[in-house]
Amino acid sequence: MGIPLIQQYRIGKYLLQRKLRGDERYPLVLMLEPLFQCNLACAGCGKIDYPKDILQRRMSVADALRAVDECGAPVVSIPGGEPLIHRELPQIVAGIVARKKFVYLCSNAILVPKHLDEYTPSPYLTFSIHLDGMQHKHDASVCQEGVFDKAVAAIRLLRERNFRVTVNCTVFAGEDPDEIAEFFDFAMELGVEGITVSPGFQYVHAPRQDVFLGRTEGKRLFREIFARGRQRGRQRRWAFNHSSLFLDFLAGNQAYQCTPWSNPTYNVFGWQKPCYLMSDEGYAPSFRALMDDTAWSRYGVGRDPRCDNCMAHCGFEGTAVGDVLKHPLKALAVALRGPRVSGPMAAELPITYESGAHTRTVLVPLSTLKREQGTREVSAVGVE
Repeated sequence: MGIPLIQQYRIGKYLLQRKLRGDERYPLVLMLEPLFQCNLACAGCGKIDYPKDILQRRMSVADALRAVDECGAPVVSIPGGEPLIHRELPQIVAGIVARKKFVYLCSNAILVPKHLDEYTPSPYLTFSIHLDGMQHKHDASVCQEGVFDKAVAAIRLLRERNFRVTVNCTVFAGEDPDEIAEFFDFAMELGVEGITVSPGFQYVHAPRQDVFLGRTEGKRLFREIFARGRQRGRQRRWAFNHSSLFLDFLAGNQAYQCTPWSNPTYNVFGWQKPCYLMSDEGYAPSFRALMDDTAWSRYGVGRDPRCDNCMAHCGFEGTAVGDVLKHPLKALAVALRGPRVSGPMAAELPITYESGAHTRTVLVPLSTLKREQGTREVSAVGVE
């Protein structure tokens, strides 16, 4: 595993305490977005699809730390936009580290050399560098040449300065499993702590809609990747920043429903309903209101057509971690042998769009939902 033992212990203790208290919903990771502005325009990301006045907004240090305290999650992920653009980010990060929360500062790495002296190495601080593959693949993904080389140089600089470093990788449609295996090998050679990997979820604001994986397509691809990991003992070298059961889920061996409240999002608008990847459902005035007043049963696989192809870690890692607590021996077996890469896949969750009396139109391109043979066809009108 790519997660240090002290972090596993602290998170495990937190989860056990919440379970013993009988809490039904509790956060695992706070997604803290201090801004949407970015210095890239990636094909699969629509975060910069906002008016100029919104892109220029910045979350204050006080608001950021208030959200951390209000949420109480043991881990804080800071995505964006590009967080290093935020002038007060060092104060935000220092305040979170002082609270002994584990911070993952997500960056495309372009600004790392300029701002690295503003941060201090800590077991509570990890730079999570965006890399979607080797040079040709990553530069195509971020729509700019030369970014891969800058990211690799930044990783090496961070390692020289004794910072914790991971890479976060999004897998899109049309990927070559051999190339992804090569990239995982390369990431380990760079000396990163672990790899965060997730299939590209259809984000409606992204400039391109033809890059996202269908559900069955994604499972087949991850089986091919993990199968290559077993060749020549590669898999023993790949360290992932995930639970073993989330990786097994990616390979189609676990039928999980999303747990959106495990990764709540706080950004410049407030507490986003229901998750990091759906930005059109409104905002709650407080974390408690987000937990108590959000109609969680309306969202998820088979519940909302926008969710049907999603297998992103921000929705399903929390489910997998919960399963680890319930079935530790199953999780240990998968950790030892790796995800199963052959045989039947776990059955898909049933479609139950009718959960209320109101109907709303859901803007989901049917071409994406029907892209692969075997992907279930759904209507673009969901009944809630």
